[in-house]
Amino acid sequence: SYSLLNKNHDSTFANLIALADFWNDVANQDTVRFSDRVLRRLFVLKYAPNSMWTYITSVYFLQNRDSEGFLDDEKFYTFLNRITAFIWAFTILRPGVNLLRTPLFAEMFNIVNGKEVTFKDFAFNELELENALRIYGFTNNRPITRSMLAWYAFNNSGQELIIPLETSFDIEHIYARNRTPTPANLEALGNKSLLESRINIRASDYRFQDKAKYYLGLVIVRGKNKEATNVYELQELAKAKNDFTQQDISDRNEEIIAAFMAFIKANGLAKN
Repeated sequence: SYSLLNKNHDSTFANLIALADFWNDVANQDTVRFSDRVLRRLFVLKYAPNSMWTYITSVYFLQNRDSEGFLDDEKFYTFLNRITAFIWAFTILRPGVNLLRTPLFAEMFNIVNGKEVTFKDFAFNELELENALRIYGFTNNRPITRSMLAWYAFNNSGQELIIPLETSFDIEHIYARNRTPTPANLEALGNKSLLESRINIRASDYRFQDKAKYYLGLVIVRGKNKEATNVYELQELAKAKNDFTQQDISDRNEEIIAAFMAFIKANGLAKN
């Protein structure tokens, strides 16, 4: 009769219900339980390269919730930023989920013992990480590519929360793949962005001037404007530029690398 789940000293069943409610509110982007900045972090984590973040977040919730099931917003926001920075960087340097288990399980142990998640024993060498970011092949079939693009989109302070969480995205090549001559850095992060699947720029050889109309919602179909993208950076690029060149790819790639390295440092994960 489920006696093991219902023992008062254990409260296993109550914990399972509370945890299910928590993840239900994550999926529904609940604004009562979570602040906008926390929801933005959770949106990015949906695009994590693997599901390990859900395990450590579940442990964090069960350990740190108050009597009403809420978390301290400031501490939870810090936690989400740090696990995002760590998981993203670790995946680039050491692909494979099995290797990630060691540092995450060590931090889960710290959580249940009332300690802050710091990953202090697993900090990254700055030069090694920056070099890895430059040489890594961010091809579309690697989950970390989508992860990095989601993180960079929301690293922009102008990016608003995208609703619903299940919004489907494709990987957009800003400099079209079929343009000639094809640049050597076509597959660099600097040439990629998330773009809602519903916008559906089917012609992969569209020039930037034509793509910009899709980004801004200026394309008219059956007498109505197609909906613009919610990716803030793409809108800003469309407004500011008449073209997106190979130099723009290189410049934006450097901006992404610099921004990510700053993110790593801000979360105390860098060592010389």
